[in-house]
Amino acid sequence: MSENLKRKSFIEVKIDSDFPVENLPYGIFYTNENNSPRAGTAIGDYVFDLSAAEKNGLFKNKELSGKEIFSSKSLNRFMSMGKKFHKEIRKEITDILDENNSLLRDNKKLRSECLILQSDVTMCMPVEIGDYTDFYSSKDHATNVGIMFRGKENALMPNWLHLPVAYHGRASSVILSGTDIIRPKGQTKADDAESPSFGPSRLLDFELEMGFFIGAGNNLGEPISVKDASDHIFGMVLVNDWSARDIQKWEYVPLGPFLAKNFATSISPWVVTMEALEPFRLKNEPQDPAPLPYLKSSGENSYDIKLDVLLKIPSSESAEIISRSNFKFMYWDMCQQLAHHTITGCNMRTGDLLASGTISGPEKGTYGSLLELTWRGEEPIKLSDGSEIKFLRDGDELIIRGYCEKDGLRIGFGEVSGKILPAT
Repeated sequence: MSENLKRKSFIEVKIDSDFPVENLPYGIFYTNENNSPRAGTAIGDYVFDLSAAEKNGLFKNKELSGKEIFSSKSLNRFMSMGKKFHKEIRKEITDILDENNSLLRDNKKLRSECLILQSDVTMCMPVEIGDYTDFYSSKDHATNVGIMFRGKENALMPNWLHLPVAYHGRASSVILSGTDIIRPKGQTKADDAESPSFGPSRLLDFELEMGFFIGAGNNLGEPISVKDASDHIFGMVLVNDWSARDIQKWEYVPLGPFLAKNFATSISPWVVTMEALEPFRLKNEPQDPAPLPYLKSSGENSYDIKLDVLLKIPSSESAEIISRSNFKFMYWDMCQQLAHHTITGCNMRTGDLLASGTISGPEKGTYGSLLELTWRGEEPIKLSDGSEIKFLRDGDELIIRGYCEKDGLRIGFGEVSGKILPAT
């Protein structure tokens, strides 16, 4: 258990808040009064301005002295400084916000500089992402898709149980939650058509994922071992890797995802640290056959993170849940993914994003895509207003929320959302 579980902040935090003092996620924000992007942490309904705290001398760590790390427009400099440093700063932030610490609590001027209502800030991309990799690590999802396209007997490809399958994505189109998604155009080919046609995707889908950011990287030619992988993982975000299924079906042979995935990948604005998630660590799913030695992890690198998928249609004032899943359903864990990614000597860099791939559980209500929830559109979802949906339509808004709950403690990620706009 984290020592922060014993702490309480002088800032009132609602019981259902994603951001108690035990969380302290990192993000980048600006305000109307100060439009310079800078680092902050979420606490209750507030953002604790870490740049203002740094400039006012609230931090005692000598490595911060004069560097203005939290005044940067991304978290990259901070992320690169290593696990030990991150833990020290996390403890300092917790101490500053402690209910018994009068330093900030009783200084009205300092509080007005350092504490800003979340409703008064605009969030920015938290990280400058150099590279983006998307894995395919949910066994239930891979099995479902395999059954659809290859039949039950050949659902999983021969390599799937032996290594974490992945592809290199497009970092330039990773976008922040709330950014609209323009329906992509591309080549598609109907099963009964002689030749392909060009036009807007008709089978636009979401993919329920989570991602992790690299803190300290590795040198080219020096793989990260599975036992050391956690030292390189800074924190996690919610991910929606939007997918154009009809474009994907026509283009993916033989090299895999390309235009069907490169138009948009949405992430949540707050990066939740692995320290905050420690109380929710779980044993991994059993792996059979046993992975090769370089992929054998401790077996306790899974996390109990509840994931809700909501859909808001234009005719409705509220969103409704269409799936409830959990990160614990992953077959390959993050340490295995990172070890496999670098086993060739590939060099990871601070800010690289590695996504889980679609997260699906064993039952229909836990699937992480419309492709599965509607079984290729053959079983439409009936919404509360009586309408049905097979794939995303113009005007639809897709929202993913993530949180952990245990013994009265809630650690949340906020949400990642996006609304579909017509093709241009």
